[in-house]
Amino acid sequence: MSEITYIQAISDGLREEMQRDESVFLLGEDIGNYGGAFKVTKGFIEEFGEDRVIDTPLAESAILGMSIGAALQEMRPVAEMQFSDFVSTGFNQLVNNAAKIHYRWGAAVPMTVRMPTGGGVHGGPFHSQNTEAWFFHVPGLKLVAPSTPYDAKGLIKAAIRDNNPVLYFEHKYLYRRGKGELPNDDFVVEIGKGRVAREGKDLTVLTYGSMVPASIEAANQLASQIDTEVIDLRSLMPLDMELILESVRKTNKALIVHEDIKTGGIGAELSARITEEVFEWLDGPIRRVTSIDTPVPFAPSLEEYFMPNPDKIAAGIRELWDY
Repeated sequence: MSEITYIQAISDGLREEMQRDESVFLLGEDIGNYGGAFKVTKGFIEEFGEDRVIDTPLAESAILGMSIGAALQEMRPVAEMQFSDFVSTGFNQLVNNAAKIHYRWGAAVPMTVRMPTGGGVHGGPFHSQNTEAWFFHVPGLKLVAPSTPYDAKGLIKAAIRDNNPVLYFEHKYLYRRGKGELPNDDFVVEIGKGRVAREGKDLTVLTYGSMVPASIEAANQLASQIDTEVIDLRSLMPLDMELILESVRKTNKALIVHEDIKTGGIGAELSARITEEVFEWLDGPIRRVTSIDTPVPFAPSLEEYFMPNPDKIAAGIRELWDY
């Protein structure tokens, strides 16, 4: 076992897959000579060469279009969106092409799109959005959102090996803050499987990405009064509904936490599914702790007000427990 950061886990996963499979290659803006905006691919161009680490123009539509074409030629491209916000210029390529090719004629589209996402880094409305809900509604796409170095490495490797287009939401705030021990041998984390991040019996928190450590911190604050279970979704599409419903049946109360804004977020679908499938087990309303419905503010003080944090999550847990 060795302790590494979240960002190093992503880098190591990419490197191992490139060493394992020559059909894997990377493309994106400034990922080669510069090593990527966050240095995830630092040293890759020296190790693998310009044919497998491709610096592209500032054109997300072209990056995604080339990835689709390469995937159809039995290659395994990993496209980086420098910030997930910028993927909107390639929206058509993802939702109308990559997502539907297998449905239309049965071809595999084994491509991975790295999506540096989220706030807490004072990047403002064009660099700090949580964009997962844009794609949650699109059949044919898989979405994953790791919260730990273990999952970051295991899910990037699983995404690259998958024969479907996978959007990989890596949270920028966790890059150098998230640390953990990883086995030195090869492993993957199965797409579609969540995990119990903290066991409990009184109340369930359903969350993912940066809000997993925040929710665990909140649960620990209240541990002497409320025994909170924290479920890390890990995979947003497909969802591990078996794990989600099992936890809610056990605790009888559900609090959904995500950094994305409330309206139209993934939490709304979770709430609906829980209500439809295990309503008779609920001892209180399903509640949500999310960001507020505005663009992400630039100012650190406003961003702090805008986003969930452990204290806000703890207040949500306490309010639901007292219901």
